[in-house]
Amino acid sequence: MTPRAAWHHLRPAQPAEAPDGGRHQGGDPGPRSSRPALARASTECERPSPMAAGTTPRRALLAAPLLALPAAARAQAGFPARPLRLVIPFTPAGTTDLTGRLAAERLAARLGQPVVVENRPGAGGNVGAEAVARAEPDGHTLLLTTIGTGAINFAVYGDRMPYRPQDLAAVGLLTRVPNVLMVPPALPARSVAELVALAGQRRGGLTYGTAGIGSSPHICMELFGLQTRAPLTHVPFRGSAPMLTELMAGRVEVGMDNIPSALPFLRDGTLRALATTGAARSAVLPDAPTMQEAGIAGFEATAWFGLLAPAATPRPVVARLGREVDAVARDPAFRARMAELGADPPGLAPDGGTSPEAFEEFLAAERVKWAEVVRRSGARVE
Repeated sequence: MTPRAAWHHLRPAQPAEAPDGGRHQGGDPGPRSSRPALARASTECERPSPMAAGTTPRRALLAAPLLALPAAARAQAGFPARPLRLVIPFTPAGTTDLTGRLAAERLAARLGQPVVVENRPGAGGNVGAEAVARAEPDGHTLLLTTIGTGAINFAVYGDRMPYRPQDLAAVGLLTRVPNVLMVPPALPARSVAELVALAGQRRGGLTYGTAGIGSSPHICMELFGLQTRAPLTHVPFRGSAPMLTELMAGRVEVGMDNIPSALPFLRDGTLRALATTGAARSAVLPDAPTMQEAGIAGFEATAWFGLLAPAATPRPVVARLGREVDAVARDPAFRARMAELGADPPGLAPDGGTSPEAFEEFLAAERVKWAEVVRRSGARVE
Protein backbone atom coordinates (compact mmCIF):
# COMPACT_ATOMS: atom_id res chain seq x y z
CA MET A 1 0.00 0.00 0.00
CA THR A 2 1.38 3.35 -1.01
CA PRO A 3 1.94 5.73 1.91
CA ARG A 4 -0.52 8.58 2.07
CA ALA A 5 0.42 12.22 2.33
CA ALA A 6 -1.01 14.10 5.31
CA TRP A 7 -0.49 17.78 4.80
CA HIS A 8 0.02 18.38 8.48
CA HIS A 9 1.64 21.80 8.93
CA LEU A 10 3.75 22.46 11.97
CA ARG A 11 5.28 25.81 12.74
CA PRO A 12 8.98 25.63 13.65
CA ALA A 13 10.62 28.78 14.92
CA GLN A 14 12.26 29.58 11.58
CA PRO A 15 11.94 32.26 8.93
CA ALA A 16 8.71 32.49 7.01
CA GLU A 17 8.39 30.41 3.89
CA ALA A 18 7.77 33.31 1.55
CA PRO A 19 10.53 33.73 -1.03
CA ASP A 20 11.24 37.24 0.17
CA GLY A 21 11.12 36.36 3.86
CA GLY A 22 14.76 35.41 4.29
CA ARG A 23 17.57 37.65 5.29
CA HIS A 24 19.29 39.13 2.28
CA GLN A 25 22.94 39.92 2.07
CA GLY A 26 23.32 42.95 -0.18
CA GLY A 27 26.22 43.20 -2.56
CA ASP A 28 28.84 45.91 -2.50
CA PRO A 29 27.52 48.75 -4.63
CA GLY A 30 31.05 49.68 -5.58
CA PRO A 31 32.71 53.11 -5.56
CA ARG A 32 30.53 56.08 -6.44
CA SER A 33 31.63 58.14 -9.40
CA SER A 34 31.77 61.90 -8.90
CA ARG A 35 29.54 64.18 -10.97
CA PRO A 36 32.46 66.17 -12.45
CA ALA A 37 34.00 62.96 -13.74
CA LEU A 38 30.72 61.95 -15.34
CA ALA A 39 30.35 65.40 -16.85
CA ARG A 40 33.84 65.26 -18.34
CA ALA A 41 33.16 61.83 -19.80
CA SER A 42 29.91 63.06 -21.30
CA THR A 43 31.62 66.10 -22.83
CA GLU A 44 34.38 64.02 -24.36
CA CYS A 45 31.86 61.60 -25.84
CA GLU A 46 30.03 64.48 -27.48
CA ARG A 47 33.09 65.86 -29.28
CA PRO A 48 32.96 65.42 -33.06
CA SER A 49 34.86 62.45 -34.49
CA PRO A 50 37.99 63.33 -36.47
CA MET A 51 36.77 60.93 -39.18
CA ALA A 52 35.39 62.44 -42.31
CA ALA A 53 31.65 62.26 -42.73
CA GLY A 54 30.51 59.03 -44.36
CA THR A 55 33.68 57.09 -43.45
CA THR A 56 32.96 53.62 -41.92
CA PRO A 57 34.59 53.38 -38.43
CA ARG A 58 36.12 50.00 -39.32
CA ARG A 59 39.05 50.14 -36.89
CA ALA A 60 36.69 51.02 -34.04
CA LEU A 61 34.46 48.05 -34.85
CA LEU A 62 37.42 45.70 -35.02
CA ALA A 63 38.84 46.98 -31.75
CA ALA A 64 35.60 46.69 -29.74
CA PRO A 65 35.81 42.94 -28.99
CA LEU A 66 39.48 43.29 -28.10
CA LEU A 67 38.71 46.06 -25.67
CA ALA A 68 35.96 43.96 -24.06
CA LEU A 69 38.19 40.96 -23.38
CA PRO A 70 40.48 42.60 -20.81
CA ALA A 71 37.39 43.76 -18.84
CA ALA A 72 35.99 40.21 -18.68
CA ALA A 73 39.40 38.86 -17.78
CA ARG A 74 39.78 41.42 -15.01
CA ALA A 75 36.35 40.53 -13.61
CA GLN A 76 37.23 36.82 -13.47
CA ALA A 77 40.72 37.45 -12.11
CA GLY A 78 39.22 39.60 -9.36
CA PHE A 79 36.82 36.90 -8.16
CA PRO A 80 35.74 36.88 -5.42
CA ALA A 81 35.40 40.64 -5.08
CA ARG A 82 33.30 40.57 -1.89
CA PRO A 83 31.86 38.11 0.67
CA LEU A 84 29.98 35.15 -0.75
CA ARG A 85 26.49 34.04 0.30
CA LEU A 86 25.72 30.33 0.75
CA VAL A 87 21.97 29.67 0.83
CA ILE A 88 20.97 26.57 2.80
CA PRO A 89 17.36 25.72 1.89
CA PHE A 90 16.50 24.03 5.19
CA THR A 91 16.37 24.95 8.87
CA PRO A 92 19.49 25.10 11.08
CA ALA A 93 20.82 22.00 12.86
CA GLY A 94 19.98 19.43 10.15
CA THR A 95 22.49 17.56 8.00
CA THR A 96 22.16 20.10 5.18
CA ASP A 97 22.99 22.91 7.60
CA LEU A 98 25.87 21.02 9.23
CA THR A 99 27.42 20.16 5.87
CA GLY A 100 26.96 23.68 4.52
CA ARG A 101 28.54 25.39 7.51
CA LEU A 102 31.54 23.06 7.51
CA ALA A 103 32.03 23.69 3.78
CA ALA A 104 31.52 27.46 4.13
CA GLU A 105 34.26 27.71 6.74
CA ARG A 106 36.77 25.96 4.50
CA LEU A 107 35.71 27.75 1.32
CA ALA A 108 36.17 31.10 3.06
CA ALA A 109 39.73 30.18 3.98
CA ARG A 110 40.52 29.13 0.41
CA LEU A 111 38.83 32.06 -1.35
CA GLY A 112 40.05 34.75 1.03
CA GLN A 113 36.53 36.12 1.54
CA PRO A 114 33.87 35.38 4.18
CA VAL A 115 31.13 32.94 3.17
CA VAL A 116 27.91 34.04 4.87
CA VAL A 117 25.40 31.24 5.51
CA GLU A 118 21.70 32.06 5.03
CA ASN A 119 19.01 29.51 5.95
CA ARG A 120 15.95 29.88 3.68
CA PRO A 121 13.64 26.90 4.31
CA GLY A 122 10.31 26.18 2.67
CA ALA A 123 8.58 24.04 0.03
CA GLY A 124 11.00 21.12 0.32
CA GLY A 125 13.98 23.44 -0.25
CA ASN A 126 12.48 25.16 -3.30
CA VAL A 127 12.30 28.58 -1.63
CA GLY A 128 16.05 28.79 -1.09
CA ALA A 129 16.89 27.15 -4.41
CA GLU A 130 14.73 29.59 -6.35
CA ALA A 131 16.40 32.53 -4.60
CA VAL A 132 19.78 31.35 -5.87
CA ALA A 133 18.47 30.60 -9.36
CA ARG A 134 17.27 34.23 -9.56
CA ALA A 135 20.40 35.74 -7.95
CA GLU A 136 23.05 37.81 -9.73
CA PRO A 137 25.11 35.26 -11.72
CA ASP A 138 28.54 36.44 -10.62
CA GLY A 139 29.58 33.52 -8.40
CA HIS A 140 28.96 35.33 -5.13
CA THR A 141 25.68 33.50 -4.38
CA LEU A 142 25.67 29.70 -4.09
CA LEU A 143 23.18 26.99 -3.13
CA LEU A 144 23.91 24.09 -0.80
CA THR A 145 21.84 21.65 -2.83
CA THR A 146 20.38 18.37 -1.66
CA ILE A 147 19.06 15.34 -3.49
CA GLY A 148 15.66 17.03 -3.15
CA THR A 149 16.45 20.45 -4.64
CA GLY A 150 18.82 18.95 -7.20
CA ALA A 151 16.81 15.94 -8.39
CA ILE A 152 13.69 14.65 -6.59
CA ASN A 153 11.68 17.87 -6.44
CA PHE A 154 11.46 18.12 -10.22
CA ALA A 155 9.41 14.91 -10.24
CA VAL A 156 7.46 15.56 -7.02
CA TYR A 157 6.41 19.15 -7.78
CA GLY A 158 6.23 18.87 -11.57
CA ASP A 159 4.82 22.05 -13.14
CA ARG A 160 4.77 23.73 -9.72
CA MET A 161 8.56 23.92 -9.61
CA PRO A 162 9.64 27.59 -9.44
CA TYR A 163 12.91 26.88 -11.27
CA ARG A 164 14.26 24.42 -13.84
CA PRO A 165 17.39 22.24 -13.83
CA GLN A 166 18.95 24.55 -16.43
CA ASP A 167 18.53 27.56 -14.10
CA LEU A 168 21.41 26.34 -11.92
CA ALA A 169 24.99 25.39 -12.79
CA ALA A 170 26.73 22.41 -11.19
CA VAL A 171 29.80 23.33 -9.12
CA GLY A 172 30.69 20.20 -7.18
CA LEU A 173 29.55 17.37 -4.90
CA LEU A 174 30.68 17.55 -1.28
CA THR A 175 29.54 14.31 0.33
CA ARG A 176 27.08 11.40 0.31
CA VAL A 177 25.00 10.36 3.33
CA PRO A 178 22.77 7.31 3.99
CA ASN A 179 19.45 7.69 5.80
CA VAL A 180 18.23 5.91 8.91
CA LEU A 181 14.80 4.53 9.79
CA MET A 182 14.07 5.14 13.48
CA VAL A 183 11.39 5.13 16.16
CA PRO A 184 11.05 6.44 19.71
CA PRO A 185 11.75 3.78 22.38
CA ALA A 186 8.10 3.72 23.45
CA LEU A 187 6.98 2.33 20.07
CA PRO A 188 6.82 -1.48 20.36
CA ALA A 189 8.90 -2.21 17.27
CA ARG A 190 12.54 -3.28 17.48
CA SER A 191 13.01 -4.33 13.85
CA VAL A 192 11.76 -3.50 10.38
CA ALA A 193 9.59 -6.62 10.36
CA GLU A 194 7.98 -5.65 13.68
CA LEU A 195 7.37 -2.12 12.41
CA VAL A 196 5.61 -3.36 9.27
CA ALA A 197 3.49 -5.75 11.34
CA LEU A 198 2.57 -3.00 13.83
CA ALA A 199 1.54 -0.62 11.02
CA GLY A 200 -0.76 -3.32 9.64
CA GLN A 201 -2.34 -3.97 13.03
CA ARG A 202 -3.12 -0.36 13.93
CA ARG A 203 -6.21 1.23 12.50
CA GLY A 204 -5.03 3.89 10.07
CA GLY A 205 -1.46 2.61 10.17
CA LEU A 206 1.41 4.75 11.48
CA THR A 207 2.56 8.32 10.88
CA TYR A 208 6.09 9.07 9.76
CA GLY A 209 7.99 12.35 9.73
CA THR A 210 10.64 13.67 7.35
CA ALA A 211 12.48 16.93 6.70
CA GLY A 212 10.01 17.85 3.96
CA ILE A 213 8.17 16.90 0.79
CA GLY A 214 10.59 15.70 -1.87
CA SER A 215 13.44 15.21 0.58
CA SER A 216 15.56 12.09 0.39
CA PRO A 217 13.96 10.66 3.59
CA HIS A 218 10.48 11.27 2.15
CA ILE A 219 11.16 9.38 -1.07
CA CYS A 220 12.96 6.64 0.90
CA MET A 221 9.77 6.14 2.90
CA GLU A 222 7.68 6.13 -0.26
CA LEU A 223 9.93 3.36 -1.59
CA PHE A 224 9.67 1.59 1.79
CA GLY A 225 5.87 1.69 1.56
CA LEU A 226 5.89 0.37 -2.00
CA GLN A 227 8.04 -2.61 -1.08
CA THR A 228 6.49 -3.48 2.30
CA ARG A 229 2.88 -2.33 1.68
CA ALA A 230 2.85 -0.90 5.19
CA PRO A 231 0.09 1.70 5.75
CA LEU A 232 2.00 4.90 6.54
CA THR A 233 0.96 8.56 6.54
CA HIS A 234 3.51 11.26 5.75
CA VAL A 235 3.91 14.25 8.08
CA PRO A 236 6.31 16.68 6.36
CA PHE A 237 8.30 19.25 8.35
CA ARG A 238 10.44 22.23 7.33
CA GLY A 239 13.72 20.55 8.22
CA SER A 240 15.22 17.81 10.36
CA ALA A 241 15.28 19.65 13.69
CA PRO A 242 11.50 20.13 14.05
CA MET A 243 10.84 16.59 12.79
CA LEU A 244 13.23 15.04 15.31
CA THR A 245 11.70 17.10 18.11
CA GLU A 246 8.21 15.78 17.32
CA LEU A 247 9.49 12.22 16.88
CA MET A 248 11.20 12.22 20.29
CA ALA A 249 7.99 13.60 21.82
CA GLY A 250 6.01 10.76 20.24
CA ARG A 251 3.76 13.04 18.20
CA VAL A 252 4.87 11.19 15.07
CA GLU A 253 5.54 7.47 15.37
CA VAL A 254 8.29 6.80 12.81
CA GLY A 255 11.09 8.94 11.41
CA MET A 256 13.45 8.81 8.46
CA ASP A 257 16.39 11.21 8.27
CA ASN A 258 20.00 11.60 7.21
CA ILE A 259 22.28 9.85 9.70
CA PRO A 260 24.25 12.96 10.83
CA SER A 261 21.14 14.81 12.02
CA ALA A 262 19.82 11.89 14.04
CA LEU A 263 23.10 10.43 15.27
CA PRO A 264 23.30 12.18 18.70
CA PHE A 265 19.79 11.00 19.61
CA LEU A 266 20.45 7.46 18.40
CA ARG A 267 23.64 7.26 20.43
CA ASP A 268 22.06 8.46 23.66
CA GLY A 269 19.04 6.16 23.30
CA THR A 270 16.47 8.92 22.78
CA LEU A 271 15.66 7.26 19.46
CA ARG A 272 16.09 3.69 18.20
CA ALA A 273 17.58 2.86 14.78
CA LEU A 274 15.84 0.07 12.90
CA ALA A 275 17.80 0.12 9.62
CA THR A 276 20.00 2.27 7.39
CA THR A 277 19.57 2.82 3.64
CA GLY A 278 23.13 2.42 2.33
CA ALA A 279 24.61 -0.57 0.52
CA ALA A 280 26.69 -1.46 3.60
CA ARG A 281 26.28 -0.90 7.34
CA SER A 282 27.16 2.55 8.59
CA ALA A 283 30.45 2.79 10.46
CA VAL A 284 28.79 5.07 13.03
CA LEU A 285 25.75 2.78 13.50
CA PRO A 286 27.31 -0.68 13.19
CA ASP A 287 24.49 -2.44 15.05
CA ALA A 288 21.79 -1.20 12.68
CA PRO A 289 21.21 -3.51 9.69
CA THR A 290 20.86 -2.22 6.16
CA MET A 291 17.39 -2.32 4.64
CA GLN A 292 18.51 -5.27 2.54
CA GLU A 293 19.74 -7.12 5.62
CA ALA A 294 16.39 -6.33 7.25
CA GLY A 295 14.61 -8.19 4.46
CA ILE A 296 13.80 -5.49 1.88
CA ALA A 297 15.50 -6.74 -1.28
CA GLY A 298 17.26 -4.21 -3.50
CA PHE A 299 16.60 -1.26 -1.18
CA GLU A 300 19.44 1.25 -1.41
CA ALA A 301 19.23 5.05 -1.27
CA THR A 302 21.83 7.67 -0.40
CA ALA A 303 21.35 11.38 0.13
CA TRP A 304 23.99 13.82 -1.08
CA PHE A 305 25.01 17.47 -0.79
CA GLY A 306 26.78 19.76 -3.24
CA LEU A 307 27.02 23.32 -4.51
CA LEU A 308 25.14 25.00 -7.38
CA ALA A 309 25.42 28.52 -8.81
CA PRO A 310 23.09 30.62 -10.98
CA ALA A 311 23.19 29.25 -14.53
CA ALA A 312 24.67 32.35 -16.20
CA THR A 313 27.68 32.46 -13.87
CA PRO A 314 30.81 32.82 -16.06
CA ARG A 315 32.37 29.43 -16.76
CA PRO A 316 35.82 30.49 -15.51
CA VAL A 317 34.22 31.45 -12.18
CA VAL A 318 32.35 28.11 -12.02
CA ALA A 319 35.61 26.32 -12.80
CA ARG A 320 37.40 28.20 -10.01
CA LEU A 321 34.63 27.39 -7.54
CA GLY A 322 34.67 23.77 -8.72
CA ARG A 323 38.38 23.46 -7.95
CA GLU A 324 37.84 24.92 -4.49
CA VAL A 325 34.91 22.59 -3.74
CA ASP A 326 37.01 19.63 -4.86
CA ALA A 327 39.78 20.78 -2.51
CA VAL A 328 37.30 21.10 0.37
CA ALA A 329 35.86 17.62 -0.32
CA ARG A 330 39.40 16.20 -0.24
CA ASP A 331 40.46 18.15 2.86
CA PRO A 332 41.47 15.57 5.52
CA ALA A 333 39.84 17.54 8.34
CA PHE A 334 36.58 17.95 6.41
CA ARG A 335 36.51 14.27 5.46
CA ALA A 336 37.28 13.20 9.02
CA ARG A 337 34.49 15.36 10.43
CA MET A 338 31.98 14.11 7.84
CA ALA A 339 33.05 10.50 8.49
CA GLU A 340 32.37 11.02 12.20
CA LEU A 341 28.82 11.91 11.19
CA GLY A 342 28.41 8.88 8.93
CA ALA A 343 29.02 10.58 5.56
CA ASP A 344 31.16 9.41 2.63
CA PRO A 345 33.37 11.29 0.08
CA PRO A 346 31.85 12.37 -3.27
CA GLY A 347 33.66 9.80 -5.41
CA LEU A 348 32.64 11.31 -8.78
CA ALA A 349 36.01 11.81 -10.46
CA PRO A 350 38.25 8.81 -11.25
CA ASP A 351 40.50 9.75 -8.33
CA GLY A 352 37.56 10.06 -5.93
CA GLY A 353 37.01 13.82 -6.13
CA THR A 354 34.49 16.02 -7.91
CA SER A 355 34.23 18.59 -10.74
CA PRO A 356 31.48 20.71 -12.32
CA GLU A 357 31.30 18.39 -15.33
CA ALA A 358 31.15 15.18 -13.25
CA PHE A 359 28.56 16.68 -10.90
CA GLU A 360 26.37 17.76 -13.84
CA GLU A 361 26.37 14.19 -15.20
CA PHE A 362 25.58 12.88 -11.73
CA LEU A 363 22.64 15.30 -11.34
CA ALA A 364 21.14 14.26 -14.68
CA ALA A 365 21.32 10.55 -13.73
CA GLU A 366 19.79 11.19 -10.29
CA ARG A 367 16.83 13.04 -11.82
CA VAL A 368 16.06 10.08 -14.06
CA LYS A 369 16.46 7.55 -11.22
CA TRP A 370 14.23 9.31 -8.70
CA ALA A 371 11.61 10.37 -11.24
CA GLU A 372 10.84 6.67 -11.71
CA VAL A 373 10.46 6.11 -7.94
CA VAL A 374 8.14 9.13 -7.70
CA ARG A 375 6.10 7.87 -10.65
CA ARG A 376 5.66 4.44 -9.06
CA SER A 377 4.79 5.83 -5.64
CA GLY A 378 2.52 8.62 -6.82
CA ALA A 379 4.25 11.03 -4.39
CA ARG A 380 3.43 14.19 -6.33
CA VAL A 381 2.24 17.58 -5.17
CA GLU A 382 -1.00 18.35 -7.01
